[in-house]
Amino acid sequence: MNGYQHLFIPGPTNVPEPVRQAMNVPMEDMRAPDFPDLVTGLLTDMKKAYRLENGRVFIFPSSGTGAWESAIQNTLQPGDKVLMSRFGQFSLLWVDMAERLGLDVVLCEVEWGKGVPLDEYAKHLAADTNHEIKAVFATQNETATGVTSDIEGVRKVLDDAGHPAMLFVDGVSSIASIEFEMEKWGVDLAVSGSQKGFMLPAGLGFLGVSDKALEANKRLANSGMSRCYFSFEDMIKLNDTGYFPYTPATQLLRGLRCSLDMILEAGMESIWARHKRLAQGVRAAVEAWDGCELVARGPEWESDTVSAIYAPEGVDARDVISTAYNKYQTSLGTGLNKLAGKAFRIGHLGSLNPVMLCGAISAAEMALVDAGAKIEPGSGVAAAQAHYRATTPDNAKASPAKAA
Repeated sequence: MNGYQHLFIPGPTNVPEPVRQAMNVPMEDMRAPDFPDLVTGLLTDMKKAYRLENGRVFIFPSSGTGAWESAIQNTLQPGDKVLMSRFGQFSLLWVDMAERLGLDVVLCEVEWGKGVPLDEYAKHLAADTNHEIKAVFATQNETATGVTSDIEGVRKVLDDAGHPAMLFVDGVSSIASIEFEMEKWGVDLAVSGSQKGFMLPAGLGFLGVSDKALEANKRLANSGMSRCYFSFEDMIKLNDTGYFPYTPATQLLRGLRCSLDMILEAGMESIWARHKRLAQGVRAAVEAWDGCELVARGPEWESDTVSAIYAPEGVDARDVISTAYNKYQTSLGTGLNKLAGKAFRIGHLGSLNPVMLCGAISAAEMALVDAGAKIEPGSGVAAAQAHYRATTPDNAKASPAKAA
């Protein structure tokens, strides 16, 4: 009677109606003789979404965190030295996992609002003449701060140093939304999840694995970290027959089939362009709000999937979020960790269009005013409207080049 509760968090994202309908099927036999037709097609088409020509993609019944764990357990050993950076809640959690799994983490601390520090990575790799660093980790899109890092630049740093370390990428809130070229950029392990750009409920963890990483796994066949549920070996053995080594999330797989059909029909470049245009409209709104600014510390860091926004001085961002939810039926993302109470987030990834985002901007604007912000009602909406009216995904203004 009161309409939908509007969802503008950076995941889970809105599920398109065709995808919802595709999942609304009776439970099925995951050992049926025709089930491999579904599985084999999914594994093939996931590689297309990852832009991966060789290697393979694993689909785990887990969140993206499970895929993180699988990537580490199957290719590294306790005590291995890895290079990481920490600049937001999710890069922080990735570092925590690496340390808890026994890796020797060389850590670059970065100001929240910036991303992977290419210059620092270059110094560490150049100094590592004995190639003790076995892997370099990079979070492509830090969801907590709305920051995107230059993964192609990380590959260049590795190549310039002539360093053989594997490249791990957290692409949970970037893959299937913003530009990601796994093969071209020489990424060895790339993690994502079903609830972001793939427009599904949470419950599937995706892991793209290069041939180089598969070879690393083979070398650790009888050593390395203990692994069972997330074992590459078990997945490969059964995936090659069209099945899984344990009960798969069959209804989510049916939804993924529909989602991939939509994604591949639209084309990855088209999806990247759409997200860029949508994000630019949100950023135009933030610029129009007096006292508000992005957490991202410059255009080179701005994310096309989520905008983290500092509330004006004297305004508690938690009041903005609760007002939007309770009064205007709109879910905005909360500020995480050190951003709690200081920032709120607008997710703009997945199944969205300009009119939907104008609604999100309107709800945020009203909640800001109600929470005490001295902004002109309608200013952000008008700025976003002007951007969307003047652009299409094909002519949206290009973002500045990523920081070197």
